[in-house]
Parts: sequence; C-alpha cells; structure tokens
Amino acid sequence: MTKRPQESPVMASIIFAYLVVYIVWGSTFFFIEKALRGFSPFVLGSIRFIIAGSMLMSYCWLRGYKLYIKSVVRDALFIGFLLLFVDMAAIIWSEQYISSAIVTILSSAAAIWFVVFDKPKWKQNFSSLPIVLGLLFGFIGVFMLFAEQLFAGDSENGQQDMKLIAMIVLILGTIGWTIGSLISKYSKERKDKEGASSEADLHVMVKTGWQMVSAGISFTIVALVSGEYARFNLDHVMLADWGAMAYLATMGSILAFGSYIWLLQHRPATEVSTYAYINPIVALILAHYFTSHHVTALQIGGLIVVLFSVMLMNWNLYRDNKKFKVFKRAKRLKKLRDMAPKSSIPRIIEISNFNSQHEKKKSRNENSI
Repeated sequence: MTKRPQESPVMASIIFAYLVVYIVWGSTFFFIEKALRGFSPFVLGSIRFIIAGSMLMSYCWLRGYKLYIKSVVRDALFIGFLLLFVDMAAIIWSEQYISSAIVTILSSAAAIWFVVFDKPKWKQNFSSLPIVLGLLFGFIGVFMLFAEQLFAGDSENGQQDMKLIAMIVLILGTIGWTIGSLISKYSKERKDKEGASSEADLHVMVKTGWQMVSAGISFTIVALVSGEYARFNLDHVMLADWGAMAYLATMGSILAFGSYIWLLQHRPATEVSTYAYINPIVALILAHYFTSHHVTALQIGGLIVVLFSVMLMNWNLYRDNKKFKVFKRAKRLKKLRDMAPKSSIPRIIEISNFNSQHEKKKSRNENSI
C-alpha cells in the first residue's frame, strides 16, 4: 500500500514567504540604521538578540522540542558567535559611518569569501571558469564601492578615514560569517559520515535559538565592558527607535528566518537563494528614498557587478537545477522543430510528449513509498 504524498503548500503561502524573505531581510539594514539613532551599536545588538533568542526558545519549548544536548549546544553557541555576533557587530557598527545600501551590497559579496576559504572545494571551484570569472567580478564590484566612498568629494578627511575603517570592518565581519557557515557545513557532513543518529541532534529552530542566545550574551558583554550600557539613557530613545528595534527582533530575526527555513523545506534551494539578489535592491531603494544618503551611479554599478558575480559563482548550481534542465530541453526541442523538415515535426512532438509523460510518471513514483 502506498502512502499519500504530502500535500504541497498553497501558492499564496509560498508567495507570502518569498515576500517576507525578499523584503523583510532586505529592509533590516535600513531599520538598523534607524535604530542607531537611539541605541549604541552593541546595546542595539544586545537587546535585539536577547529578545529574539528568548522568543524563539520559548516557541521551541511550547512546541515540545528538545532544548539541550551538550555537544550540539556547544557547537551552536560557537557558530552563533561567528554568524550572528561577529558579522552583525560589524554590520551594526559600520552603519554608523556608511550607508545601509553600501553595507548590504558588501554583505552580498560574501560569496567571494566562500570561494576563497572553502579549501576542500578549491580544486573544483578554481577549475570552473564561471566561478573564477565571478570571483574576479566580485573583487571589481567591491573595489568600485571602496573607490566611490573614498573619493567622494563632499566628505572631510576624517569622515573618509572612518568610512574606510568601517568598510574594512564590514568585510572582516563577512569573513567571520563565511568561516562560521563553513564550520557548520563541514561539522554536519562529518557527523553524517560518522553515522550520528538523528536522536543526537536538535531541531534547527532550537539550534538557531541557541545561536541568538550566544549573540545576545556576546553583545551584552561587549556593551558592558565598553561602557555603552553605562552611557545608555532610556530618555533619549524615541518611540520610533523602539519600533525599529521591535521590527528587527521579531520580523527580521524570527519571521524572516522562519520563512526562509520553511521555503527550504518546500522549494528548491537554488530558487530560495534568489533572496541574495533582491535584498540589496530593497536596501538600496529604502536608503535612497527614506534616508539622507544619496545613491550614486557608481553604487548602482557596483551593485550590478556584485550581483552578476554572485550569479556566476552559483552558475553550476543553477545549471544543475531540474527546472533549468527542463527549460534547456524545451529550448532544444524548439530549435529542432525549426530546423527539421515538416514530415519530422510530428516525431519531435511525440518525443517531447513522451519526455513530459515520463517526468510526470517518475515524479509520481518518487512520491509513492
């Protein structure tokens, strides 16, 4: 007896999840810039991740998820330190001096560091022409953004120096994100090879909750040691600043991440990864219309070059995607129809129909157990 295949989510739910991932994640850079009016950088990170971590852990507890396995929590805390504290601290601190649009474009260039630091994949990556070209274009795009900030004629020397430092700090933060992601990836692969049972693991939402707890604790320690909390004055925080904080903690950290995980369970990873192309555009639009920063032609050019480089570095993934293969086959069949004599066209159509029926039959067999 076969099991009924799991029902696919309705299209409205998929569209909503994509809108959240595209727009909300892209807007978090803008709301960080707004929240910095009332909060210092590490106080902002401290409050944001304490709220988000507490909410997510409470949700996991209410759902009945197991919350603690010593080795898993230890790994989650370390990865959370790299992914959420190092990277987000660099982003938040940098936005004191450079536009949220520049920050999100440079953050999108993280694909460069995945190629550079993923040593086990060096042979595969550097033997691929699209990846090498993508790497080259990525560095060109980053250089364009550095040049635009450094040689802006309306900035004083002191401001230009701080912009340079902020951009270097931001790149170091994206490198921290990359290293944390690679450690997480290869740690999981190692456990899978060792045959670790699924019982010796925690739900992905629980591990993310621990990562947020790690970030919240790290931000709090730095804010205390640096004296930011001692200088923090609640009277100087306006209602709009609290609104930006609430948005970052709930919409940015909880809803957007939850939508991202849900999409990965129901849609192809290559399709979900398109958020990397939309987020910078959203941030650029918000920065242009709702902040005092001016979006220049060089910034737009840098964005286009960086996004093109990301596409090239992911080209092999897109090429191997099932939908892309179907598109290529359909295009090839159309070309055959145009080139073939009239008498052979019915045979080509017959082959096309057979392939389509075969794909549907194969899909039904895969859904049946």
